[in-house]
Amino acid sequence: MFDQEDGELNVVMGVLFGVIALVIAFVIGLGVHSMSRSGAAPTTVEASEGGMEVIYAEVEEIGEPMLKVYFESGVTDLPAEAIEALAPVLGELEARTDALVLLSGFHDETGAADVNAEVAKNRALGVREALLAAGVPAERVLMRRPTVALGGSDADEARRVEVRVQ
Repeated sequence: MFDQEDGELNVVMGVLFGVIALVIAFVIGLGVHSMSRSGAAPTTVEASEGGMEVIYAEVEEIGEPMLKVYFESGVTDLPAEAIEALAPVLGELEARTDALVLLSGFHDETGAADVNAEVAKNRALGVREALLAAGVPAERVLMRRPTVALGGSDADEARRVEVRVQ
């Protein structure tokens, strides 16, 4: 008689724990979903040689870039024409006070990957500094981790920083 009650109790306990596990998974899923919809971006921080911290946002790129800034091979200094080209971005940020600007630096696969990533990061930092100098608050400028530009025959596409307002 007790064996039958123990078996029934085990079934009830198993079902109860299963329901609790489903509720916990549902709550965690809701939290992750609401975080991604609210625009909150999980970030990673990386220290650079200059002691300055670079914060990378893990946020999805939305739409086409508003601006592409192209660089010469091995050069990280912002081209002079890029500062003038940022005017539409600044106008869009002024019009949409809730919008953020997302910077994505690209590099190709030739050479050392860590050197290429550092160059792409420094190019994006140059664009970021230009935006900050133009009066854009730092919390509105997000950076993505440098990305390898795959394929394509245009080498310039591998040496660019994309600027998106989203």
